[in-house]
Amino acid sequence: MRPEKFENHGQLGVESQENVSHMILFDESRLTLRLALPLMIGQLSQMLLGVADAVMIGRLGVPELAALTFANSLFHVPFVFGIGVLTAVSVFTSNARGANDAASSRESCRHGLFLATGLGLCLFGFAWFLSMHLRVFGQPSEISARTTDYFRILMASVVPALASIALKNHADALQRPWPPFWIFLGGVGMNIGLNWVMIYGHLGCPKLGFEGAAWATLIARTGILAAMLIWLLHAKGLHDWIPRHWFLPPVWKEMKRLLSIGISTSIQMLFEVSAFSLAGLLMGRFGPDAMAGHQIAITIASTAFMIPLGLSMALSVRIGEANGAGDWARLRPIAISGWLLVTISALSAAAGLFIFGKRIAECFIGVSEVVDLAASMLVIVSVFQLVDGLQVTSSAMLRGLRDAKVPAVIGLLSYWAVGLPVGAVLAFGFQMGARGVWWGLATGLCVASLALGPRLWRHTGQMAREAVNPMID
Repeated sequence: MRPEKFENHGQLGVESQENVSHMILFDESRLTLRLALPLMIGQLSQMLLGVADAVMIGRLGVPELAALTFANSLFHVPFVFGIGVLTAVSVFTSNARGANDAASSRESCRHGLFLATGLGLCLFGFAWFLSMHLRVFGQPSEISARTTDYFRILMASVVPALASIALKNHADALQRPWPPFWIFLGGVGMNIGLNWVMIYGHLGCPKLGFEGAAWATLIARTGILAAMLIWLLHAKGLHDWIPRHWFLPPVWKEMKRLLSIGISTSIQMLFEVSAFSLAGLLMGRFGPDAMAGHQIAITIASTAFMIPLGLSMALSVRIGEANGAGDWARLRPIAISGWLLVTISALSAAAGLFIFGKRIAECFIGVSEVVDLAASMLVIVSVFQLVDGLQVTSSAMLRGLRDAKVPAVIGLLSYWAVGLPVGAVLAFGFQMGARGVWWGLATGLCVASLALGPRLWRHTGQMAREAVNPMID
């Protein structure tokens, strides 16, 4: 049932209007969930890569798990920057789909792939240079020494990873999420199998230990990219929406169009993930146990975050499509239904983490001190589930409206001007240690949620009024 069917709802009684509103929200929620389901499962499956690495490396010992924390803290900042830039592909493809502009969609995909490849190579080059100076981060010497090779191999996987994400964003925006879901899930299975072979030295492979997990990730991500390309080239019904000439030189106008949204979005995401990455680096000041406990907590928190992240991706596509079609009256119902869905999922996750946090932590490592610390961090994670979900969905929907610059400023203020200073004061001033850092991160997420939600509400209301006024005139 489409909202435009209720143009005369002003003539209805109050009770009938309420029923109409409920039906609209139900309809929008259903449409969002239909698109979001494979995205949420896909994001969860991708997190299994990190979970599998953490569990399998955790069996090697605390130093290896601490080194994984250090490597991931460095890896996630450039990787998320690249992911942020590539969100522009889904924004412009969804706008093009709403406007039925297949040519614009093809250019979005082709230039997104160029952008992903070039950016991935630049990030790998930067990471190689950074890997020669890991001691500047002040981590324990034995941790830095273990991290170098793993970090280099992991950053090499950024090139195929970003390229496959660009293609996936294009497919998702065309509302074809299931084939990419199965491809990425297959990559997860490949990664786990290769972990078993390469970390522990099975099936005739030499025992590579810690570095084996990085090689497994690189091979799996390369396989995902190959599978995505093969599927897109042979997908039925997408011939008009995928590039016809992949290797034509890029057009600067199209690249600039993608970067206009992508850079602001990546900066916003960068402020958030860099705050969490810096928190991981701060854990080095509290010793290997704190680093290991943080790695467990951040892995579990990130896994729980994949549900609202998948919802946010679907909401960005749906908002972008409605915006491209000029169907502005639907924007606010889509936003409200999105907030309701993320509230339900966040409260469910919070209850699960609060009740079962310690048991989940015990699956990663058998050291009681690390498990207890991770469990206490997961209590904090359960507290901020709702605000974290609301801020990521609000941000994604604003992105669908091509509003990215102000949210980037909000991210800077929320995480770096509020979250990290509060965490530092609690950790060192109030002697709360690692837990204080996590409470600071929770504060930053709360500020972001309280700023982004009202901005989205104002935008959708204003655009709805602009859609109604011409009819009144």
